[in-house]
Amino acid sequence: MDTMTWMDVALQKANDSLKVGEVPVGCLFVYNNKLIALGNNTVNETRNATRHAEINCIDQVLEFCKVNNLDYKKVFPDIDVIVTVEPCIMCTSALYQLQVRNITYGCANDRFGGCTTVLEIPKIYNSETKIISGVKGDIAMILLKEFYKGTNPNAPESKVKKEHKPKKCPNIESI
Repeated sequence: MDTMTWMDVALQKANDSLKVGEVPVGCLFVYNNKLIALGNNTVNETRNATRHAEINCIDQVLEFCKVNNLDYKKVFPDIDVIVTVEPCIMCTSALYQLQVRNITYGCANDRFGGCTTVLEIPKIYNSETKIISGVKGDIAMILLKEFYKGTNPNAPESKVKKEHKPKKCPNIESI
């Protein structure tokens, strides 16, 4: 399959995530033109802030290597990552450390993007990993906007202090 078709698969996974109240990010890892990992964010489900789509896919690849008696250090450099949203700083760093071949993403991640938007992780690592951006990014952005229109039922209660009026001390005069 080509990149556009793979991105369609990732977008469907992102859409599935939206339906269950997760941030709509879909990700897949392709090895030798075969899908070996398909993931989405499970942060709300697991209540674990590190369970991003890319990290979930990395875990699947490690299991794939174990089951197929393959050395993950030889598999990851032949993996193409397709993800609907620019990987965050944490995920981009992990992908670069694993030396994946390509990272193709849809829309930019203006808050946490690690490929170029917030922090340029590629400048930190000596890697051959190539980045391709903007693949069906408009559709990925629509899904994100749809998610952020609503409220996240699993978000922790806000700790922002409400407006506080200072109490007057009886023995202190104001100038």
